[in-house]
Amino acid sequence: MFKRVGRGVRKRLSGNVRTILMILGIVLVSASLYITNKMANSLREKERHDVELWAAAMERINRDAMGDYMSDPLVASIINNRNNIPFIITDETLRVVSYHLIPDKVIHNPELLRRTLDKMSADNTPIVVHFWWTNEHNHIIFYGQSSTLMTLYLFPYIQMAVIIAFVLLLFVAFRSSKQDEQNRVWIGLAKETAHQLGTPTSSLLGWIEYLRSQDVDPMAVDEMEKDLAHLRKIVDRFSKIGSDTPLSIANVNEVVGGSVMYFRKRIPRNVTLEYNGLAIDPVQAYINTALFEWVIENLMKNSLDALQGYGSIKVHIGSDEHHIWIDVTDTGKGIAKSNWKKIFQPGFTTKTRGWGLGLSLSRRIIEEYHHGKIAVTESVIGKGTTIRVTIKRAYA
Repeated sequence: MFKRVGRGVRKRLSGNVRTILMILGIVLVSASLYITNKMANSLREKERHDVELWAAAMERINRDAMGDYMSDPLVASIINNRNNIPFIITDETLRVVSYHLIPDKVIHNPELLRRTLDKMSADNTPIVVHFWWTNEHNHIIFYGQSSTLMTLYLFPYIQMAVIIAFVLLLFVAFRSSKQDEQNRVWIGLAKETAHQLGTPTSSLLGWIEYLRSQDVDPMAVDEMEKDLAHLRKIVDRFSKIGSDTPLSIANVNEVVGGSVMYFRKRIPRNVTLEYNGLAIDPVQAYINTALFEWVIENLMKNSLDALQGYGSIKVHIGSDEHHIWIDVTDTGKGIAKSNWKKIFQPGFTTKTRGWGLGLSLSRRIIEEYHHGKIAVTESVIGKGTTIRVTIKRAYA
């Protein structure tokens, strides 16, 4: 009970931390957008002021209505020194008089020129240069946004992308380190379990030999010996977790059949266990027999728990040219579709008792050691569940 309460507290704290970090991130991004937008507006006003200065200089310096104002060194200096602002100067008929930071292909293409002038007009109100001696030869300055201004507008979004990438990188690194830590815990737990079980299993072997020398039903002793052999096999399985796990080619029908035969003698009378593997052509795969048997037994044990003492379990082997699959189907209480993936997560269980580790270990064994897949393929509440293990087929 205390363990579950502690787990709930940790989950709430973790959720609160995530919420706080999310709110903090939103505040920082909003502040960055506000400040940058304010700076951009200030720069935009400054650039408009600069363009107005150009217009004022042109009105003041041009004295000859037929002259080329760009030939005046002062005007040329004023305009060219503002070389980060793209502009087009036209006459009243929109004939281009001068331009800067505008591609030649735009100037010489009427359609592109028109679109560019429209866009500049939308971004900034054009400025008309009035000549004091006539109103017939006025010039119009169309100008756009400087590269500095555009960069300033884009900066908060670039900053946001960098922050998101950094957060994702931290998340991946944290998740990887957390997974490594979990792996070390798994391996340590498995090794310690194997070590702790070693002594009592050796002792039980001695007691079985003693019982054989006494007036005890030999059949009962044989069954005890089978259970002890199975227990020793479990110890061997735990010892293999975290170690190099060699795979060798094996007859999958026989490996699965051995687990089924052992399990069949230890299920309630009201539960039937069917197996098709001994009636079909044998199929082979590269597996670790001890660990693969563990997976099949876990699946049958979960099916038996779902039956609650009454129903049937079917273990079915199928194959194609490249793969072998083993379906374990029961007529139990079923699994909600929202939990089909969750049941393979460490600690997840729908039982009132249990650690929720069996299916998690099964997934680890199949996916990491055998490079296969394990998943719920079908489940209906009140009717039953099918879990499928898929591995690559091998040929001798």
